[in-house]
Amino acid sequence: MHHRTVAELMTRDVVRARRDLTFKEIVKLLTDHDVTAVPVVDELDRPLGVVSEVDLLRKSADQADPSGLTPIPHLQAWERAKAEGARVEELMSAPAVCARPDWTVVEAARPMEVRQVKRLPVVDEADRLLGIVSRSDLLRIFLRRDDAIHDEITQDVLRRTMGLAPSQVTVQVRDGRVDLHGSVEFRSLIPIIEQLCRSVDGVVSVTGHLTYPTDEGHHSPTGT
Repeated sequence: MHHRTVAELMTRDVVRARRDLTFKEIVKLLTDHDVTAVPVVDELDRPLGVVSEVDLLRKSADQADPSGLTPIPHLQAWERAKAEGARVEELMSAPAVCARPDWTVVEAARPMEVRQVKRLPVVDEADRLLGIVSRSDLLRIFLRRDDAIHDEITQDVLRRTMGLAPSQVTVQVRDGRVDLHGSVEFRSLIPIIEQLCRSVDGVVSVTGHLTYPTDEGHHSPTGT
């Protein structure tokens, strides 16, 4: 099976920021390029962190409300430091959480979820910036056509990997939802088949309607 990699999904033309940019310069950079965040790189183009609108808005949140109706929020020490920062290196979220170009969607999604970040700079073996991949980039695999999903499951999963004949298991795919019908030799094969189908790019869910005549040489409860 071919899993789409970060290299296939990432944005290659990346807007980046130097660490010595001022607050106003980074605001202008984001506005001029119509982006909400950019990686911050050193002199060798290695990501140091990411600066986003969320980082910059802490400065506004730390200001007193002219009307006096909204109290100044309590900020932790690191949030206070960002709110008072004047240069990108003081404002950015660091260190950068990076991805490799050969990672699969699953491998990229896990650090995003664990670290609660919306995008990952993509780096080469020397940790130099190659691109950036976002949550929306990863979600693009779910736009994959149903017929492409059907063909991959039928040919790669069932025939090549599991060695099943086309008559044994039929596959229906609608809006990424997979339905399996048919019979396999052993009950233990069913969860393996379903898990392999779930791992196909673009699959939203898998519903199995598979039966089995025997289980590792023992007769099934029906005696068939």
